[in-house]
Amino acid sequence: MKVLLVGSGGREHALAWKLAREGAEVVAAPGNPGLAALGRCVPARADDLDALVALAEVERPDYTLVGPEAPLALGIVDRFRARGLPVFGPTAAAARIETSKAWAKRLMLGAGVPTARASTHTDPADAKRAAHALGAPVVVKASGLAAGKGVVVAETLAAAAAAIDDMLVGNRYGAAGAEVLVEEFMEGEELSLFFVTDGETAVPLPAAQDHKRLLAGDHGPNTGGMGAYAPAARADVAAEVDQRIVGPTLAAMRAAGTPFTGLLYAGLMLTRDGPRVVEFNCRFGDPETQAVLPLMDALGSPLGPMIAGSLGLAAPRVVRTADDPPAAVTTVLAAAGYPDAPRTGDPITLPADLPDGVTIFHAGTARDASGQLVTAGGRVLAVTAVAETFARAQALSRETAARVEFAGKQYRDDIGWREAARHEATRPA
Repeated sequence: MKVLLVGSGGREHALAWKLAREGAEVVAAPGNPGLAALGRCVPARADDLDALVALAEVERPDYTLVGPEAPLALGIVDRFRARGLPVFGPTAAAARIETSKAWAKRLMLGAGVPTARASTHTDPADAKRAAHALGAPVVVKASGLAAGKGVVVAETLAAAAAAIDDMLVGNRYGAAGAEVLVEEFMEGEELSLFFVTDGETAVPLPAAQDHKRLLAGDHGPNTGGMGAYAPAARADVAAEVDQRIVGPTLAAMRAAGTPFTGLLYAGLMLTRDGPRVVEFNCRFGDPETQAVLPLMDALGSPLGPMIAGSLGLAAPRVVRTADDPPAAVTTVLAAAGYPDAPRTGDPITLPADLPDGVTIFHAGTARDASGQLVTAGGRVLAVTAVAETFARAQALSRETAARVEFAGKQYRDDIGWREAARHEATRPA
């Protein structure tokens, strides 16, 4: 198949890598230097819907796959469907499950989907009263899109008040933070589960765990994600999530007249009472995709037929699993100054050779006037290793990340630390 891939980050590089390995012809808009080694890159911005419609009408791909959330929020799927162009993703109305946390929370509560108690506010005083009623720790979230950074887990009520003022008074996230959620803090371990859906049925991909904090041990500020590993849960967890969470959510969206098609990303907390929703996203996650797709590849599980099947182009296939699957670990390399003020333009030197099972995905990279690879964003590269054991995958990812060179490089050397602790605890004495 011929696929038009919209986006320029590490997630899009991983999607192109997987689809190309399945024999697809990939055209990327706008792409990045890593994507350029897999297919053609066309200089059309991901948020320029006119240019993307025109490109699709010229290229006539079998379908367009949208990576980032911004074009989905702008209505790229609506525009493509109006022109009869096959596209994988939700409409702008359905994308509100990510673009408005307040709308998503109301949908979940109305559908009986297990999630945290929360209230929405535009007035700082009201929001602070809600935080006091819940007690610390408490979570403060910008309702709109904030590039994965609009969430504060406040350990004290003073910290919650500061976060509320930062968003509602200081305008830190602009329109995205003009409305905030004050939410119950949930105890447990986070999990990311992706489901490919045609709006009626949903097929789960392997579960992953993201690492949001900048520093080892889950310290420091929240980021867009400093790494991930997969698989991160038993197969029965996906079945429970499908039954208790995804199924009711899809039914509620159909009932609301906004059926969801594409990739539904359930961000979950595994609590003592079972899985509860932290948030939904309307697209593949980053950096989880960079771990999930190489793992699927190692299992011999195709992605393209599932996407095509959800569009009615072919029969979808269930993801293959194994009793003792391999593991994938992804370490993100971030630029100096990330997440607040990432520096760009630093020359990058990649290892001359990579171990078997290791892939480096480009995210924030570019070529300068001389052709030198340089940093061009906050999260620069993602180093993914797939191996027969988790410990080996973790070591390969960490060791290869250390060999990449650019000034001010930041990365965590403990991606998958919870899984490593579980393995250590069950090792025979």
